[in-house]
Amino acid sequence: MITTADIRPVVETDAESLGRVHATCWHETYDQLLSKAALEQLQPARLAAMWRRFSSQGPNYRQVAALVDGEIVGFAGSGPSRDEDKPTPRELYFIYLLDAYHGTGIGQQLFDAVVDDGPSSLWVAEVNPRAHSFYKRNGYAPDGHNQDQEVLGEQLHEVRLVRPRALARRLSLVTND
Repeated sequence: MITTADIRPVVETDAESLGRVHATCWHETYDQLLSKAALEQLQPARLAAMWRRFSSQGPNYRQVAALVDGEIVGFAGSGPSRDEDKPTPRELYFIYLLDAYHGTGIGQQLFDAVVDDGPSSLWVAEVNPRAHSFYKRNGYAPDGHNQDQEVLGEQLHEVRLVRPRALARRLSLVTND
């Protein structure tokens, strides 16, 4: 099922809604990777404060929200590569979508809004098959780098994926994420 969402830049007034959706997405995404105690630390108000800071970043950063019937259901962001070795000029920092909207095409819409056709990289939890499948369809492959990221006081093992060049945009027409 393809659903069309309104994809638009994040604005400061989105912060409260983004904080709630962000917390929900983390529970849905990481419930098998992080302890219940760690996930209980997520506070929508703290995430909203973070989103207020994100909404004022400069032109090299892109943060967008996906809205369905006026409600935020997902978000994505990208910017300059943060890695010391700079495998690509751009990095996809995050993309989250409420479980209820997986398979609707909104994930691809979010991705397309923040990732250009050129090379890019990202970090993803090593144990996240849905995300790995999505990124593979969009031309990414592991480059052999990995890291343990502290998340809510626990370690999350991540792998870096790199897309040296973009696949044809036709992919967005045949994917359902």
